[in-house]
Amino acid sequence: MTVTEPRPGMAQPVMLAPARAASAIEPELRPLSPNEGLRIDDLNAFYGSFRALRDVTLQVRPRSVTAFIGPSGCGKSTLLRSLNRMHERVPGARVQGKVELDGVDVYGPAINPVRVRRVIGMVFQKPNPFPAMSIYDNVVAGLRLSGTRDRRVLDEAVERGLTRAALWSEVKDKLRQPGTSLSGGQQQRLCIARTIAVEPEVILMDEPCSALDPRATLRIEELITELRTAFTIVIVTHNMQQAARVSDETAFFTMDDDRAGYLVEMAPTTTLFTNPTQPLTEDYVSGRFG
Repeated sequence: MTVTEPRPGMAQPVMLAPARAASAIEPELRPLSPNEGLRIDDLNAFYGSFRALRDVTLQVRPRSVTAFIGPSGCGKSTLLRSLNRMHERVPGARVQGKVELDGVDVYGPAINPVRVRRVIGMVFQKPNPFPAMSIYDNVVAGLRLSGTRDRRVLDEAVERGLTRAALWSEVKDKLRQPGTSLSGGQQQRLCIARTIAVEPEVILMDEPCSALDPRATLRIEELITELRTAFTIVIVTHNMQQAARVSDETAFFTMDDDRAGYLVEMAPTTTLFTNPTQPLTEDYVSGRFG
């Protein structure tokens, strides 16, 4: 795995304990071959009759950060939502092809999509803490949904999740305050804490910094660098500098005349930005279009 060196002033990566294996969370997602990561094979995504993604095949390596870049409308977020079956929640939406986590087809007939989303968690573009819940209750919402009621277990999960999200020291004395009372950057870290509290294998991030100011963006990027040691992270970003800073590998997408998005090239991030093999990639990363 290519490891990106932290920028000057960026916190050094914190070595976190590996996330609990999917087999310990959801029996139906028991890995056949552990640590294979995510494998997308010949994936097509549709909204009704419109094909938004065409024939996408790629591999996301475990315990790494993979960035999806490309012009608006090329299907990056659709692909991200397809990885944990959020796409199918849109009326009329469907996928063809295969998505595997550690060798298990997440679209298999015996797989519960709700359980998929616990193993492949998601952080959205805008911070979305549950407005009627405290900071504490936001973090443990997923655990309670899955039946955890032991107060000691919940307390430990809150401290562990907020610590991993680099938020514990800022909120430990106000855990009963509403999650919406925090700043935008803190709210996004709270959402990350909520995602990792259920110990997923994969964290999907859909432009997690687009609604944040530069200082909050820097903190989220530092956090991504720290979390990569424990989780597989896939991030969609329109900020190519951000992709260059935080990711190990980058996949560039664009679209055909029929507006179907497709994968142009995927490579180690440094290679893709400095020595791409496809002219379309070079035009995009050099700013000639997009």
